[in-house]
Amino acid sequence: MRVTDVPLRVLAVDDEEPALDELRYLLGQDPRVGTVVSAPEATEALRRLSRAMAEGPDGPEGFDVVFLDVGMPGLSGLELARLLGGFAAPPLVVFVTAHEDFAVRAFDLKAVDYLLKPLREERFAEAVRRVAELVRAGQGPRPAAPPAPAAPDAGDQVPVELGGVTRFVPLADITHVEAQGDYARLHTGRGSHLVRIPLSTLEEQWRSRGFVRIHRSRLVALGRIEELRLDGGNVTVRIGDRVLAVSRRNARELRDLLAGRAAGRTR
Repeated sequence: MRVTDVPLRVLAVDDEEPALDELRYLLGQDPRVGTVVSAPEATEALRRLSRAMAEGPDGPEGFDVVFLDVGMPGLSGLELARLLGGFAAPPLVVFVTAHEDFAVRAFDLKAVDYLLKPLREERFAEAVRRVAELVRAGQGPRPAAPPAPAAPDAGDQVPVELGGVTRFVPLADITHVEAQGDYARLHTGRGSHLVRIPLSTLEEQWRSRGFVRIHRSRLVALGRIEELRLDGGNVTVRIGDRVLAVSRRNARELRDLLAGRAAGRTR
């Protein structure tokens, strides 16, 4: 099936249930839209998008476009869009908001459109049309034509040695990585694995896959962060039952990525 024949895969994100219901309804009425998945806040959306990125643009959880509210508690829509800009094949973004003030910043982030609430059906349909045309032209995450066969991407699975047996750990399963000399310990929900790869090498290779350094000896998968906590001068993140310290050197970047600067932020 050609990309031109494939209905759009959409992720709708809004922290207000009535607004999210309206988004789902309008998307469901448009014949150009196929799958519609919703998320009540940006952190959940980031987790879904990180999984989709790990599978590739044609994976079963992939999205062509995110219809995204701007003002949400915690991670805002603008911050989420900025994070997506670091991925290899990010979905297109359409902002949906009650505030006009963020339009310039939204288009700086290469948004396809900027819709104001309350939504008008004709204007909403125009935004969907723009997205569909960009996807058909190959400017979305899916290519306009099937790509040439390529060698498997080593970043999708990481080979690890265990008792003389080589196993392959999916990158999507890795929550965080800790340096141990010239080695790195890969942590997953089911255990950990030691590989002879410097942390600096993994940082360079995996930044586009959603990993960021939070400490000189630690990388984390952004999509696995469940909580960012600032307590006095100490910053920590929670991943499952693990609480990891963030160094002062890396705290600013992480706050910009996940929560922004609290002071001066208007929601």
